[in-house]
Amino acid sequence: MNKRKLELGNKNIVGARVTEARLACGLLQKDLLAKLQVEGIDISLTALSLLEGQKRPVSDYELKALAVVLQKDPNWFLGWGDEMHNP
Repeated sequence: MNKRKLELGNKNIVGARVTEARLACGLLQKDLLAKLQVEGIDISLTALSLLEGQKRPVSDYELKALAVVLQKDPNWFLGWGDEMHNP
């Protein structure tokens, strides 16, 4: 697996969690792209890389599809995980 060459950006707060969830599922970026396409989200490898690097904003419909594909609550991607729902 390649290491990130550039510093993380500030265009979204979900990118690091997308990477974490994708790796936990054992998916490569190209695998995630294929699953997103099934959900109706057609983005390029470059766009996904920028999303994960927090250099590209994430739309609401992309977040919804990411949650479905990566089997996570959308709130988890926003940092509002189980700790908020189960104090």
